[in-house]
Amino acid sequence: MTVESVKTEATVAPESGEPPLAGGGVPVLGHGLRLARDPLSFLSGLRRHGEVVRLRLGPKTVYAPTTPELTGAVALNPDFIIAGPLWESLEGLVGKEGVATANGPQHRRQRRIIQPAFRLDAIPAYGPVMEEEAQALAERWQPGETVDATLESFRVAVRIAARCLLRGAYMDERAERLCVALTTVFRGMYRRMVIPAGPLYRLPLPANLAFNRALADLHRVVDEIVAERRASGQKPDDLLTALLAAKDANGDPIGEQEIHDQVVAILTPGGETVASTIMWLLQVLAEHPEHADKVCAEVESVTGGRPVAFEDVRSLRYTNYVVVETMRLWPAVWILTRRAVRDTELGGYRIPAGADIVYSPYAIQRDAKSFDDSAVFDPLRWSPERAKAVPKHAMSPFSTGNRKCPSDHFSMAQLTLLTAALARKYRFEQVAGSDDTPRPGITLRPNRLLVRPVSR
Repeated sequence: MTVESVKTEATVAPESGEPPLAGGGVPVLGHGLRLARDPLSFLSGLRRHGEVVRLRLGPKTVYAPTTPELTGAVALNPDFIIAGPLWESLEGLVGKEGVATANGPQHRRQRRIIQPAFRLDAIPAYGPVMEEEAQALAERWQPGETVDATLESFRVAVRIAARCLLRGAYMDERAERLCVALTTVFRGMYRRMVIPAGPLYRLPLPANLAFNRALADLHRVVDEIVAERRASGQKPDDLLTALLAAKDANGDPIGEQEIHDQVVAILTPGGETVASTIMWLLQVLAEHPEHADKVCAEVESVTGGRPVAFEDVRSLRYTNYVVVETMRLWPAVWILTRRAVRDTELGGYRIPAGADIVYSPYAIQRDAKSFDDSAVFDPLRWSPERAKAVPKHAMSPFSTGNRKCPSDHFSMAQLTLLTAALARKYRFEQVAGSDDTPRPGITLRPNRLLVRPVSR
């Protein structure tokens, strides 16, 4: 990402004692009901109560930092580990053995295994696949037809991840299975996160049964992928080969569960976050045709009329600004949780060992104290001269510190390339039945985005 943040935000020492308690809680459920019903508005309104605010989720007290400086402090402080309601809800999908949920030495070892696949000098090797998938997507759509952005976005995100990182010729049927299953799984996981009513989720209710079926199908798809590679005997230079050859701290091969969990993380949370961003980019291209036209003009200027290529990505500066601004307003990862491993301090308040922390990149990235006209879609706020005014940690779509997403450059390259290829070929408009209302789940995506491509 081309964004640089250099300005820090001053804080005023808070009063002693516990942080203020957010209003609107109800007996038993606390603030969980509000988080389930309208989490974006609820979390965005917390800053007016203080820089750190207490929430109640069922019987738990949860602490919510509300400023860029303090959310950055949480991300960088080793006293706060990956844990809490979000990660507990994700463990049914990504397990406890994968890089997404591991901590300490296990996490460092796993990052060493996967990091070579995402080195900056490794990304160009994926360029031909990204180009091919971007062009295939643009060619598959027909002018005037209605495109289901959810299905199409997830399909292309999974195909790029599978072909680049797993070297698999995975067909649309498998991507569609993942897409359908994840829609059900992520909705159920978010419900379990904000309303911790564990025993109720084990009852044979229709929603619980649908969740269990979808989760089982996700794991079956991953088992199919690993089994196919083993049976093939092939060892291409990709992430799956690295996982199958990886050793644990004792020099023994890593376990089957860890391999499984790592592949799940590549194809599900990883694919889902990219897919959600593609959906929002399509929404932006439809809602803001003036910016879509500027992207098209930039692509034509850079390419001279030929198909956009990976080598053009660095030159597509305005296109990059559009992608970054889309991620600011509609971050796929819109909520994060951590857990204090020992008594520590945050914003002048004591945080007891074992306490959960929750914060929202969505709220931070839309805060009027950090961004002028914060609700306005303005790609040029990421031009070098204006980006300097953005407070540090006010824009961290890939997180920061040792939990920074290792695939940030990989993701930005494919998002910029896809945006350029689609905007150059089509204008977009939403059609009847489309609903771009944000739907918070484990990721943030439009509720049901239907668009119509129109030839330029």
